[in-house]
Amino acid sequence: MTFNDTFLRAIRNEKVDHVPVWYMRQAGRYQASYLKIKEKHSLMQICEIPDLCAEVTLSPVRDHNVDAAILYSDIMIPVKPMGVNVDIVAGIGPVIDNPIRVLKDVQALRPLEPEADLPKTMETIRILRGELNVPLIGFAGAPFTLASYMVEGKPSRDYHKTKRMMYAAPDVWFALMDKLGEMVVTYMKAQVAAGAQAIQIFDSWIGALSPRDYEHYVFPTMKRIFEGLRDVPVPKIYFGVNTGHLLNLWKQLPIDVIGVDWRVPLNVASERVGNSFALQGNLDPVYLLAPFEVLQEEVKRIIDLGLAHGGGYVFNLGHGLFPEVSEEVVTKLTAFIHEYSAGRLRG
Repeated sequence: MTFNDTFLRAIRNEKVDHVPVWYMRQAGRYQASYLKIKEKHSLMQICEIPDLCAEVTLSPVRDHNVDAAILYSDIMIPVKPMGVNVDIVAGIGPVIDNPIRVLKDVQALRPLEPEADLPKTMETIRILRGELNVPLIGFAGAPFTLASYMVEGKPSRDYHKTKRMMYAAPDVWFALMDKLGEMVVTYMKAQVAAGAQAIQIFDSWIGALSPRDYEHYVFPTMKRIFEGLRDVPVPKIYFGVNTGHLLNLWKQLPIDVIGVDWRVPLNVASERVGNSFALQGNLDPVYLLAPFEVLQEEVKRIIDLGLAHGGGYVFNLGHGLFPEVSEEVVTKLTAFIHEYSAGRLRG
C-alpha cells in the first residue's frame, strides 16, 4: 500500500504534485453508509466500538480519495470521564445536566487519563494507522469552545452564561481554562502516541469574543497548550469560525497551520499572519449546493489564493460538510481540486 503523504508535505511547504484536500465532517450525515450505521448506533456508541469507528473514519478516504482522514469522534468525548454528564442529543447537540457554574464544580473535574478513560478511542487510532494510506488527524476541542457547552449546558447563540463567568467570576473561569488546557495537552499527546500524524484544535465558537477579551481570557491558555505540544513531532492546526479579527494574535502561537473560515479571503489571512504558517481552507460549504460550474470557479479562485500564500496550503471548507450535500459532488469536487491544482503546480 503506497502511503500518500501530500497533506504532510504541503504543511511543510515541500514540493507536492497537487494541493491536498480533506473536509471537516467528512465522515457524517451526508453519507448513506453513515446514516445506516446511525439507525442502530448513536455517536457515543460508535466511538465505543473501535472497528466500527475506524470504518466510519475510513469511508470518506475510500469513497472520495481525500488526502487525510480525521478521527471520527466528538469534542465532548474527553470531558465525560472528567465528570461532565454530557449526551449528544439529535437535533440539539451536546446537552449537559451538571453544568459548570461555581468554583467547586471546576474543582470536581478530574484529570483525564486517556489510556484508562478512553481506551476505545486509543484502540481506534491504532487500527486506523494500520489501515490508512493517508495521514490520520487527531483532534480536540479548545477550552473556550468546550466551556461554552459546559457552562451553558447546551449549545448557545450568544454565550451569555459563559461570558458572564468570564467577567463576573474570573477565578472560576481561569480555573476552568487551566483544567481544560491540561486535558487538551494530555489528550493530544495520547492521540499522537497512539498514531495520529497531525492534530487539530477546534475552537469553533471563539469568534464570539473580541480581540481584547480573547487576549485576556483565552490566549494565555492557548499559548500554554501549544507550548506544551511544541515537542510533539506532528503538525498542529488551529481552527475557529468567524476568527479573522483574531489572526494577529494567532500568529503569535507556536502552531504550524492556521485554519481559515470563508469570511476571510486567503490573501487577507496571508497578509495578517505571514508565510511562516501553512493555511487551510476555506470554501463556504454551501457552494456544494450550487451548480457544479459555479462551484468550480469558486474553488479555482481559492486554490489560486492558497498557492499564492507561499507558506504551504491545504484545501478544506470554511466549516463542515452538512447533510444536504451530495456524495457525488464531494467525489467530483475532490477530483477537480486534485486536477486543477496539479495543472497550476506544473505551470
